[in-house]
Amino acid sequence: MEATAFCPAHITGFFKAYLDEESRISENLGSMGAGFSIKQGVTTHVTITPKKNDSSFKISTYGYKSDKTDVSEFVLKEFLKMGNFDELFFDIIHEISIPVGYGLGSSSAVALSLAYALDQVLQTKLEHEKIGKIAHNAEVNCKTGLGDVLASYHGGFEIRVKPGAPGIGIVEKINTEPMSIIMICFSPISTNKFLKERLSQINGLGGKMVNKLLESRNYEHFQDMSLEFAKYVDVMTPRMEKLIKELELNEIKCGIALFGETVFSMVSKDKEQKVLDIFEKYAEGIVLKSELDKLGARVLEN
Repeated sequence: MEATAFCPAHITGFFKAYLDEESRISENLGSMGAGFSIKQGVTTHVTITPKKNDSSFKISTYGYKSDKTDVSEFVLKEFLKMGNFDELFFDIIHEISIPVGYGLGSSSAVALSLAYALDQVLQTKLEHEKIGKIAHNAEVNCKTGLGDVLASYHGGFEIRVKPGAPGIGIVEKINTEPMSIIMICFSPISTNKFLKERLSQINGLGGKMVNKLLESRNYEHFQDMSLEFAKYVDVMTPRMEKLIKELELNEIKCGIALFGETVFSMVSKDKEQKVLDIFEKYAEGIVLKSELDKLGARVLEN
């Protein structure tokens, strides 16, 4: 038996974290904020066969590599609690088409695509919100993210207006004209380390921005706020500042992916080549071109 599922990558432009240290309920933790899902992400294949020795699973990654498997192991263990699967071997393959650690939500895409694939292959027939909760709990418990699962579960350009896992957290999706999304990734940043050091700064501004974007519902306004947020919490590096200045001189708006040394630009199709020409001057960066993924996480036909 085998199954395949996909979860889009997700970029957050600004947020307000909800991390109640006394709460034992991971599903209620998370973040408010705004961001978007893109057509690249993580495709996860799961094959189950009878167990031949003491080993019960193998986790492999292709494409961009992840050096951790804790999120995948958390999700798998949650599913193993749901039935008598002791005699099965799980071959889990993650195909990752986005750089890991650059603010593109790779860990949430790993968790959510795996949860969908396991539900399909084990025929546990969970409600989709329950699948989402398992992936969200994996992110929170492994300290790899807060709101990306909720966002990529829904897809599109979204504002997270209530924190929490799917079924608890609430998003408002914003319809936009067709656009190109172009990103350049310079270097990774540890989300966990950043959250510990800057949480009070982050929360002060992030909550106000959610309310402002709910009023304008405009992707250019979103990019302006993302830049303001990044400057306020001091994540700008000199090369990001240099690139942003060049984009501004060409009247191109952009934002910062949290958390990574990653600049993104959401532009109309006619400006796509101009942005690519500017980004490609920075040979040390990884340039990605994409569009909005409006569907969110889903099972694929094998």
